[in-house]
Formats: sequence, C-alpha cells, structure tokens
Amino acid sequence: MKRRNRLLLFTLLFTLVFSTTVFAATNPPELDGKAAISVDMDTNEIIYAKNIDNKMYPASITKLITALLLAENKTATDNLKYTKNAKAQPPYSYNLNIHPIAIGDTMSADNVMDGLLLYSGNDIAYMIADNVGGNPVNFAKMMNDKATKLGMTASHFITPNGLDDANDKHFTTPYDLTLAGRASYKNDWVKKSMGKKTSVIKSANGPVATVTNRNKLLGIDGNVGGKTGYTIKAGRCLISIYERNGRHILGVVMNSTYNLPKDTIVFDDMTKLINYSYAAKKEVTTKKDTVIKTIISVPYKVIPFIGPTKTINIPLDSKEDVTFYKNDVKRETTIKVDPIKPWKLNKKTSIGTLVVKQKDYVKTYKLYPMVSKATILKNNIIIYAAIVIVLIAIIVLVFLLISSIRRRKNRSGRRIRY
Repeated sequence: MKRRNRLLLFTLLFTLVFSTTVFAATNPPELDGKAAISVDMDTNEIIYAKNIDNKMYPASITKLITALLLAENKTATDNLKYTKNAKAQPPYSYNLNIHPIAIGDTMSADNVMDGLLLYSGNDIAYMIADNVGGNPVNFAKMMNDKATKLGMTASHFITPNGLDDANDKHFTTPYDLTLAGRASYKNDWVKKSMGKKTSVIKSANGPVATVTNRNKLLGIDGNVGGKTGYTIKAGRCLISIYERNGRHILGVVMNSTYNLPKDTIVFDDMTKLINYSYAAKKEVTTKKDTVIKTIISVPYKVIPFIGPTKTINIPLDSKEDVTFYKNDVKRETTIKVDPIKPWKLNKKTSIGTLVVKQKDYVKTYKLYPMVSKATILKNNIIIYAAIVIVLIAIIVLVFLLISSIRRRKNRSGRRIRY
C-alpha cells in the first residue's frame, strides 16, 4: 500500500512539474534585457518582440559586420599587418591581454577572424579596418554600405569594434542585428569561426595562444554560434543562432545586466527566449474557408454575351489558415484580385491573392471565390424558367402555325381536283 502511494505521489509530482514547464515555455518570457527579438531564420517570421526598433548600442556585436567585410575582401591564407591603430586599442585586446604584438607583425586572416569572433579582440578589429579599408574612416563607410545592403536601415557604425563611449553615432536596433546575424550564418567562413569553442592562433613573430569563445551557450541545446558584447552604454548584449530538429532560430538580447563576476544574466535571458521561441505556437488570425474580402457588384449578362445586365457579390476565402506569432510588430496585408469573368467562376480556381507582411516576412495566400457560375444560374432560375416557358410557347405557336398552313394547303389541293 505504501509503495502504491509513493508511486501515485511520484506520478502527481512528475505531472505537476511537466505541466508547469510546458506552461512556462509557451508564455512570453520575462527578460532582464531592455530589448529582445527572436526570428525563425527559415521563414523570416518574428516570434518574440520587445522594443525591436529602439535605438540601441551593439557593443562588440558590431564585430559581425567587421567579420563579414573581412570574409568578403580577404581569403583565409592572406596575411594582415598589425597596425598603429590596432596597438592603441584598450582591453580586451590581443596585444594587451594575450601577447604583445609589434606594429608590422603579421597574422593570417584565418587567425585574425578567430581572434575577432572568439576572443573579441578590440585591436584585431582595427587591424582588419586598416588592412581592408586602408584606415578606420574608410572602413566605417564600408560598414555602413554593408549595413545598407543588408537592409539595416536604422543602423550607423563608427568603429569596427563597437566601442561607443566617445560618441552616440554608433547604434543599431535589435531587428537590424537579426539581419547581420542571418548574413553571418550564411557566410561559411564567419559561420565556421563563430562556431568554434577554442582556436590556436599566433602572429608571425609571436608565440602560440589559445583563444576561447566568449559565447557561454555555444554547443548547448543547439547553439551553433553568435556574438557577445558589452560597453557601459550598451549593457550586456548577445546574439545567438540555434539549430534544433532542422529548425533555425536567431535570438538577440540587448542592454541586459552585466552581473560580474558570474556574467550569467544575458545568457539566462537568451535561454528563456530561445526555449519560448521553439515552443511558441502561431495564432490563427483568419480561419480558412471564411470570408476575407467581398468584391461588390460585379456585372454580368444574365445570358452570356446577351440579355440584361445584373450584378453579383463575390466573397473570397483562403484554403489555409492565415497565421502569425503573437507579438506587437505591425503587420501589413494587401489583397490583389484578377479581372473577374463571372461566368467562369469556379470555387477551385484562384482569382486573387492575399499578401501578408511583417518586416522581412512575406507570405502569399491564394484567394478563391465562394460562389461559382452555378450561383448565377441559381440566382436567376426564375428568369431562366420564364425564358424556357416563352421558348416552349414560341415553339408551340410555330408548330401550330405550320400545322395550320399545311391544313390550308390540303384544302386548296382538294378543291382544284374537283
């Protein structure tokens, strides 16, 4: 009996814990970060949104743009020179925190990429700026041009490493960073580098050094890459990319608390955000087979090509549910209808589209008429019945007329014989 009671108690506890976990996962998380977003990378759908268009400071997440420009302008075996501008950078820098490196010393572009994305070296970013752009000013222009091409319309970059304490003109938004994150994931070199937990790098004249990725979530629960960041103005920032069961979700958390020395809060924020995003279900905003739009008073001839003109209202529906994730990001809908020929209406043939848009997410639903030419026939059954009656009457009259004429001829013929 006691054993049975224990088993029952265990079952109840398990059910309670499981139910609580599921309930928590399917409700939007409370995050410490002042702004955050998650995006389904396969569809571009925004799942979670919190102040996603607010002007924010990206800190070292900026280095994703720097990495993209390095990947697009150099090969992994190219050598880059260490420069005066790089030497002048504050911690964290390869020169100050790992090994001193002399101006003019060289490092392979592959090592430079790892020093930038894993260790987040402030000097490495300026090394790239000087070698790729010629100087930091030209490189900043390249960064802004790249941001424009990516659609990052609310971003502006000044420094290659994201240090922003000296100005307010180095900024972005959480949404814009999702665009940089997607581009980084699509670039094989950048993707490979930010997915490394450690890397052994060195300059030509310096000792070997092992750098460790600052992304503490890398390799845990599907985290395949990302970038950390921190300045006093920016707070603790993180962008992370996840792969679970073939589905890719990107998360951004900005201006979270930097709780040194543990430094856990931003990573806890990201874990909550991603777990919620994978569990979230889309809401049905318009059910299939319900009226989406009605085209009013479409003219048609009662008898094709001839006869009096009437009008018909044509309601349109979709054969699939229109769905969105629950968030406060503005949605746009556009309905386009093809030229309509009422006598060719068929409930299985699309005559228009519903285009739904939310930021970069666009989906097109085909629209179908909820009436057909059979509806026209039904609506005009009395007219058609009257026409049939008239036609029958005419046929009868014609028949009677012909019969009468024949009878007269027969009578005339008999008179002539006599």
